[in-house]
Amino acid sequence: MSVVTSLLKPTVRSRPATGRSTPNVVRRETHAPDYVVLVAVVALTAIGVLVVYSSSAMQAYAGSSNSFAIVGPQVVWGALGLIAMMVMTRVDYRRLRLLSIPLYGLAIVLLILVFVPSFNRVVGGSARFLQVGPLPAIHPAEVAKLALVVYLAHWLTRRGTEVRSFWRGFLPFLLIYVPLVLLVIAEPDLGTASVIAITGVLMVFVAGANLAHLGALGGLGVTGVAAFMLHGYQLERIRIWLNPWQDTTGAGYHAIQGLLALGLGGIFGAGLGQSQIAGGIALPNASNDFIFAVIGEEFGLVGATIVIALFVILAYQGVRISLAAPDTFGALLAAGITAWLCVQAFINIAVVVALIPITGITLPFISAGGSSLSISLAAVGILLSISRETVERGTFNNASDDRGRRNGRAHLPRAGRRPVTSR
Repeated sequence: MSVVTSLLKPTVRSRPATGRSTPNVVRRETHAPDYVVLVAVVALTAIGVLVVYSSSAMQAYAGSSNSFAIVGPQVVWGALGLIAMMVMTRVDYRRLRLLSIPLYGLAIVLLILVFVPSFNRVVGGSARFLQVGPLPAIHPAEVAKLALVVYLAHWLTRRGTEVRSFWRGFLPFLLIYVPLVLLVIAEPDLGTASVIAITGVLMVFVAGANLAHLGALGGLGVTGVAAFMLHGYQLERIRIWLNPWQDTTGAGYHAIQGLLALGLGGIFGAGLGQSQIAGGIALPNASNDFIFAVIGEEFGLVGATIVIALFVILAYQGVRISLAAPDTFGALLAAGITAWLCVQAFINIAVVVALIPITGITLPFISAGGSSLSISLAAVGILLSISRETVERGTFNNASDDRGRRNGRAHLPRAGRRPVTSR
């Protein structure tokens, strides 16, 4: 039997034979993971490595005489992320429920440590990175995204229909959700905070929260963002976003160069590496925040459309996995991971094409950034683990919510045991 055929067969785990006549028992059945998601994510990662090298080789060589200085660590982090993705694909995603509270606590601690001068590394005026001794710098907000998604999926599953209540649902949700968002805003990192905020709201909406409560939260959020942005450099960003040509060499430089790069690409692009030729467009943050502009310049409208299509495929398949998940925890977890990755991709691309004001945020799987790449790939592994147990009928609205044991503590639910009769 071929390897592919064996992968597509359900996995059946049975009790070992004993002296007594005990029928075999099915504990858990799995099938092949969603290969559409796998192919889309691997393709995005491969495109990312290629474009990061193309956009950073000359700059890296000029600074350190090593053209691989930026893409080298990206390849290493990508390899670690792919290993994490393969491991998480094989792990029962329900085990994450036992880690949900420790992971959330770790995210809070890391976000607080960012404000300690001896640990943080300031980039672009924001204390976003955590540097501990000789260890590689990490972005704690990336850990916070995964922690919030896992913990909210676990917590919302336990709450069930109580999520519609203000006192037992909405208010406790705010106590979980608001601290992470405020800590990221305080760095300041409004782009990442927006991803976390939107992801949390989408998850509680999918779980069945009261729309009036969500409307009130949205109103408060818009008011808070307006109050935050209507002063200092944030107000300047809005002014430049409305008309970047009023300051072509200053505040509007990033936006203008990004638009020019996209325009120069045309239909099929200038070719791989051509964005870095002498006399070409000088594009700031080309290997991370504005990497989509490099894709547009080197691969044209066709290349940019392919990248967007891959994210659309990821979004579509992620929603399908969520709808077909075998339990509520899996459904909410899949919805949260899909929302996180696709909302972040939308914000990054929207910044480059001037749909929204400039904010520093990476394009998932593509932009240079080790912690972002590896954690995103690990999250996709969780999504693939859920896809291995999807069922054709039923959605998260009628799936088992895995609650009702003792005091509602986290546990590892198992499929109902049923004998397998031999013929």
